Amino acid sequence: MTRGPRPAGRPRHVPQRTCVACRLGKPKREMVRLVRLAEGNVAVDPTGKKSGRGAYLCSDPACWQAGLKRGVLVRALKLDHLVAADAAALEAYSRALPAPVSPSISHLPITLAGTEPAPASD
Repeated sequence: MTRGPRPAGRPRHVPQRTCVACRLGKPKREMVRLVRLAEGNVAVDPTGKKSGRGAYLCSDPACWQAGLKRGVLVRALKLDHLVAADAAALEAYSRALPAPVSPSISHLPITLAGTEPAPASD
């Protein structure tokens, strides 16, 4: 049985994941998955298919720093501690990430859907 085209009114489902550092939900494809392997090591999972406990980080360097320095990554992966070799590999990976294209969320005006931002008062 073959499927026909999707109905025009129904958008395609986009899986969402939450960054363990900044707690923002983003499309899964925009996030980087880290996985705790059976041996206890932590590795980057570019395909998202490795077995093991996973956690997601944004590609923002600030999230990677928070994940590694504040211990949120260790907590999310339910580890006692992060092995030095894994920490070094993750830091190297974070340095190779491209700079974020969009500005930080704190710089965006907060608006409700369908409303205009309030004009700046002088």
